[in-house]
Amino acid sequence: MPNGYSKVTWIEHAEYDESVIHHLYRTLINSGMGFGAQRWIATLQRQCECLAILMSSAVPARNHNAITASGRRSMLKLAQRMTNSFCAGVCVSTANKWNKLCIGNADEDIQIMTRKSVDDPGEPPGIVLSAATSVWLPVSPQRLFDFLHDEHLRSEWDILSNGGPMQEMAHIAKGQDHGNCVSLLRASNSMLILQETCIDETGSLAVYAPVDIPAMHVVMNGGDSTYVALLPSGFAIVPDGSRGPTSNGYPNPRVSGSLLTVAFQILVNSLPTAKLTVESVDTVNHLISCTVLKIKNALNCES
Repeated sequence: MPNGYSKVTWIEHAEYDESVIHHLYRTLINSGMGFGAQRWIATLQRQCECLAILMSSAVPARNHNAITASGRRSMLKLAQRMTNSFCAGVCVSTANKWNKLCIGNADEDIQIMTRKSVDDPGEPPGIVLSAATSVWLPVSPQRLFDFLHDEHLRSEWDILSNGGPMQEMAHIAKGQDHGNCVSLLRASNSMLILQETCIDETGSLAVYAPVDIPAMHVVMNGGDSTYVALLPSGFAIVPDGSRGPTSNGYPNPRVSGSLLTVAFQILVNSLPTAKLTVESVDTVNHLISCTVLKIKNALNCES
């Protein structure tokens, strides 16, 4: 366009078999918000904002000036790898090397997968267990996101918080919305946690992972982040689609809310050749169930 901006028109044609879509997500997919053009345009816009900030020499007001430009780039690169790993950890596809488990004593609504981590400098070696579940909550996506990415409220759901609020040690803005950022948090037990949050009109992500303190000092000084080992956990939030019309064109009478996916990745054994134990599955099953319950209680949602 003459003003130097770009005008993008995105057209998306999609066809799907509703019988294979989980009942929680059918309204969202039917509304077009799941995989429609609106979602991809919002994602593209958010990414462009991030690139504009990265290319700018000006430092946003909330950013910590102690981090150099090269340090910001290294932290953002590490955060991007963390979020990509999180997304791969909740998806079953031919591109991912997960084995889905069917275990009798696990909650049927919790998907449990396992894989071996070998010769990957970006994550600890051993047996990795991933557990994920999705629930409907009668709160808006914005309220849910604000709760989950607020470091002062983290003790209400996160066992890593050690029962107290977390302190933000570093902050890198990634867009106009204050929710689009990378943060370095410190728990009361001095544990460091890297967190990336992303939000647009179609949904949001809050992804985090404990990080090694000496390694993060190297990254914040512009060092190589490739060898920082990460096992991310986090949340994905989307609107439930109930604000739009139903397939017959009439307004949807259902109370609007959010679909929350909770996912954890944990190292259950540092030996890649080790056998998975029932106790490990029970631990991650309990962790994810308790986290969901804590979130419901904090937001006054019925169980």
